[in-house]
Amino acid sequence: MTTALVPDEAIEPVVRVATSASIDPSAAIGDGTSIWHLSQVRDHVVIGEECVIGRNVYLGPGVVLGDRCKVQNNALVYEPARLEDGVFIGPGVVLTNDEFPRAVNPDGTIKSAEDWTAVGVTVRRGASVGARAVCVAPVEIGEWSLIAAGAVVTRNVPAYALVVGVPARRIGWVGRAGVPLVEGPPGVWVCPSTGQRHHEVDGVLAEETAS
Repeated sequence: MTTALVPDEAIEPVVRVATSASIDPSAAIGDGTSIWHLSQVRDHVVIGEECVIGRNVYLGPGVVLGDRCKVQNNALVYEPARLEDGVFIGPGVVLTNDEFPRAVNPDGTIKSAEDWTAVGVTVRRGASVGARAVCVAPVEIGEWSLIAAGAVVTRNVPAYALVVGVPARRIGWVGRAGVPLVEGPPGVWVCPSTGQRHHEVDGVLAEETAS
């Protein structure tokens, strides 16, 4: 754990790590990040600044997190997952990495690392994955989308999509605040929280930019 001097104040930790957490020496952890009890951060993991890694979280070898991500208790993030800035991973979420899982080969011998190829889940900026959802690799979760609790995601999720169920399906759109958008004129969706307008064209949603 590194420390930094703060003028006229006591020494404060830049990175806070619970003593019961297991952190591989090759992992890179950004300033302001907290890692809580019993979590395991494997080799060559990269965690950005101001992240919160909850209790009993697993981050597999080479997993990459951007800045200001939150990974809640008991989440399992298997390599080679990639999480961009501001991603939320809820309690008990699983991001898988084996497209055709087997413990043994067709001849009955136990599988080794050379007998399969890991595939990852990519979660784009600002997206949220609700409690106990499962994202089956390889899928991409679009920016600012929202995966409902308990959903099973088996296909790519568009940006701003609200998806629910098993298998997950889109039932609406959400804005950056995570609040479901309300349709105004045809093809125009408005966030009731922020007032931000969005335009839908051929099933793709984009924020309206100031002219």
